[in-house]
Amino acid sequence: MRNFTALNEQDRTEMLKSISKCSVDELFKQIPQKAGMSELNLPEALSEMQTQRKIQTLAKKNNSDYIYFVGAGTYNKFVPAAVNQIAERYEFLTAYTPYQPEIAQGTLQVMYEFQTMICRLTGMDVSNASVYDGATAAAEAVIMAKRISKKNKVLIFDKINPEYMKVIQTYAWANDIELEMFDEIPQNTADYAGIIIQNPDFYGEIREINKIEDSLLIVITNPSSLGILKPPTEADIVVGDIQSLGIPMSFGGPHAGFMACKEKYMRQLPGRLAGRTVDANGEQAFTLTVQTREQHIKREKATSNICSNQALIALCSTVYLSLLGENGFKQASYLSAKNAHDLAEKLKNKGIKVLSKNFYNEFLIEVEYADNFLNKLKDHNIIGGLKIDEKTILVCATEMNTIEDIDTYASLV
Repeated sequence: MRNFTALNEQDRTEMLKSISKCSVDELFKQIPQKAGMSELNLPEALSEMQTQRKIQTLAKKNNSDYIYFVGAGTYNKFVPAAVNQIAERYEFLTAYTPYQPEIAQGTLQVMYEFQTMICRLTGMDVSNASVYDGATAAAEAVIMAKRISKKNKVLIFDKINPEYMKVIQTYAWANDIELEMFDEIPQNTADYAGIIIQNPDFYGEIREINKIEDSLLIVITNPSSLGILKPPTEADIVVGDIQSLGIPMSFGGPHAGFMACKEKYMRQLPGRLAGRTVDANGEQAFTLTVQTREQHIKREKATSNICSNQALIALCSTVYLSLLGENGFKQASYLSAKNAHDLAEKLKNKGIKVLSKNFYNEFLIEVEYADNFLNKLKDHNIIGGLKIDEKTILVCATEMNTIEDIDTYASLV
């Protein structure tokens, strides 16, 4: 705080005089009196020691000692300790990540490596350096499809993440895009800018993806599933969330999204893109490239008003994928699927109706009373799934669930 200098009375008087005001009250007199507060209802100040004790007491109310069988977009995945150790280095952990190539080669290289890994996972040619979250990525893909096709209607699979759907609807409303829902893709799609499908879908079911000739195909995917599932190479744009790639659940956040596409759509891809080149000395160098953001070009020509990216979370995912390697990543995906299928089989044997057939690591079950079912599990420190309705629960397993966890779950139903 060395550079901070508080205002004194003379400074305040001069500032008010410059805007032809005599007092701070006069400055704010246009605000209705009923909207203002006469005083703040704050408790007495605490000492540092008292504050620490109070915070520790509050923190103990957070019970995180649960076994998790819930997913629905946020997954309990194994995160190697080295991920946080590297991400917390001061060179990366800054108030605002620098992007000037002269002083930010490490950050830019991480972005470039992240993009490369996303391309390898998705089978796409180009990826951006991340966006705010998976829902933002899906919504931006809708606008991108409109921009490319010059059409304003989009077909959306009715089993995508409902949170994504809400964000898409908001973006579509603001951009005059008409949305239509589908369960089966119609034969004639020529009138649509794009078609959005999620695979695996929100309920865990693996969907068949076919190339579409007369419309852009946008696929929402869980990148952790791509260790064992075929990359969605039939798509024109692939989006998703990278929380499952080395980011802890942390009470619902943080998340980060990715967007990848075929090379011919590269200049329509929003967000930051890092590129690799050579400097004046012939050495490898990294820089931001294809800068289509409104920070760099005229607003009406920009691909998006996204002005930043989730650099630190993308760094975590890059480190996570590097540490696991190809074989480790495939093993994590395989264990997630195996544990989910083992649990589903054990539940079937206990008389629970499993509604899903072709699933990755999430599946639907039908019970008599969902609340009673989940509360009984919670009494034994198990978060048993996400309640979909009064009789339906979405259950998830990952590599973090042991055989003992699965047996305990099944024994309690």
